[in-house]
Amino acid sequence: MKKTLLFAIDKTTHEVIVSETTKGSNTIDHMERISRDTNDILFNAVVTLTSITNDPNFDVTLYKAMDKICVMIYNKHKGRI
Repeated sequence: MKKTLLFAIDKTTHEVIVSETTKGSNTIDHMERISRDTNDILFNAVVTLTSITNDPNFDVTLYKAMDKICVMIYNKHKGRI
């Protein structure tokens, strides 16, 4: 089945939280925390993704594009690319 990645920022610890779920499931299959010191580019990309969601003029096309960038950076971080 296809996997979905969800990204969040923990402002207290300065970490990216990455959750992986099977599409259509409400169960988290894998969760990982990545320190800003470990991958500053991913951290900044997820900050940007979060800021897009908080914009009063939310643009779904822009959100989807930034989400794809976050997935690409994460996959490269994991050595999947």
